[in-house]
Amino acid sequence: MNRKLKALGLAIISTALLLTACGSSDVATTNGKGGLTSDEVVGEISNDAVKPSSITMMVDGTLITQENGRDEFEKKWEAITGIDLVIIQPEHDVYYEEVSKAFEEGDLPDVILLSSNYYTTYAAQEMLADLTPYYSGSELEKSVNDAGKSALIDGLRINGKLFGISPTRGNGCVTYIKKAWLDNVGLDVPTNYAEYMEVLKAFTEGDPDGDGVMGNTYGVSAAGIINNEAPYINYLPEFYQDAYPSFYEKEDGTWADGFTEEAMKEALVRLRDAYSKGYIDKDIAENGTGDCRDKFYANEYGIFTYWAGTWAKTLSGKLVEAGVDGELVTMPPLEETGLYLERVAPVWCITSACDNPSGVYKYFLETMNDGGEVEELWTYSPISDSYAKNHIDHLLATVALKNDPGAGSITEDQANALKIFNDNSKMADLPYSTDAYSLYNEELMGLKKELVKKVVVDGADIDSSFAEFEAANGAYMSQAIVDSLNAE
Repeated sequence: MNRKLKALGLAIISTALLLTACGSSDVATTNGKGGLTSDEVVGEISNDAVKPSSITMMVDGTLITQENGRDEFEKKWEAITGIDLVIIQPEHDVYYEEVSKAFEEGDLPDVILLSSNYYTTYAAQEMLADLTPYYSGSELEKSVNDAGKSALIDGLRINGKLFGISPTRGNGCVTYIKKAWLDNVGLDVPTNYAEYMEVLKAFTEGDPDGDGVMGNTYGVSAAGIINNEAPYINYLPEFYQDAYPSFYEKEDGTWADGFTEEAMKEALVRLRDAYSKGYIDKDIAENGTGDCRDKFYANEYGIFTYWAGTWAKTLSGKLVEAGVDGELVTMPPLEETGLYLERVAPVWCITSACDNPSGVYKYFLETMNDGGEVEELWTYSPISDSYAKNHIDHLLATVALKNDPGAGSITEDQANALKIFNDNSKMADLPYSTDAYSLYNEELMGLKKELVKKVVVDGADIDSSFAEFEAANGAYMSQAIVDSLNAE
């Protein structure tokens, strides 16, 4: 059996969840801040562990930032649990640079949020605590099983061991189109690639925004031509179609690198053609997700492939705030695309530096999935009365809130976007981090991105670019990883 992770698809539920942490141990029963005692919060948890006095965690911008209420979140969490919480939150766009630095220098927090690729890498390097004995028989396991979501956790096991908890499904991206733009150019929602290109042409060369000026807009933007983590192609699925720029498991159970296959060259032709015609944002190779959102709100382009669920409401609302028509159409996958890809959810891990992993599991992970007060805090902003999202999307939670105060805030657009994604998606493969994968994949992905940019943005010849890729040992590293995956 291949050593790999493969999270399984889960049914959508309307609720909330997630975060993690650890630290030095010390017994305490009252919080000293006028909040609930920790025994009241975690009294029914089965794991008989020592309560940590403090927990240091590292998290990206999916937790509310300091300017948006993080201090209030921290104070309320500490008041409920009686544990000091130290939050390390680098800027979202450089988060994994800081993560890599922390692991390289050994300056690790107690708990850390990791994308699927980093999760497999650091698990293989034995830098994450084995949570298997804490999860087995715990209240969290019981809650997950009762919710019918055991496959989500089981999909994170590596050789039977669990090194992290992912309390939500991974979710994925769907393609949103501005309805007013479609109406202005007299076109319907595309169903195949030819129709999609027709829409891009009209959005770029016509007057889709209705300002009376022709050709001052463009069709589509994205945060990079290839995303930084699996499934890599989720921001531009219409161009990639059946191509995949990384490792995947074939129907016969063997692994291959889709980047070296003919389908990838065909995808590059489509991308280069659309870019050369001005249909794609000229800054696509340098864009971050924030850049794309800002341009979308500024009405610079009309098609944006972004996350299903809460973002359907957020994108629409931000457009209205910017004085732009906020009605969006969620497009089912094109005929050639087949299905959208769902990512493996980010994973909360206790690091090997933590001196009380059992206590952190009990007093942090278990409470975070309590279905009640603590989980609600991770789900909604503590300074907003409109059920603004905090770290967890209540539509994607593994364990539902017993009484979700934001259940009535789900809009028709959100529900529709999620339904289209859930009905038309499959989970992306995620290979286990073999020695060759750990050794080569980062450099290999750099070569792949360089090739893609050279072809798409610079208009380079595809065969010549692949020859340069091979000369730079790209083909060698790719095959070495494939061989290692198939040897498992």
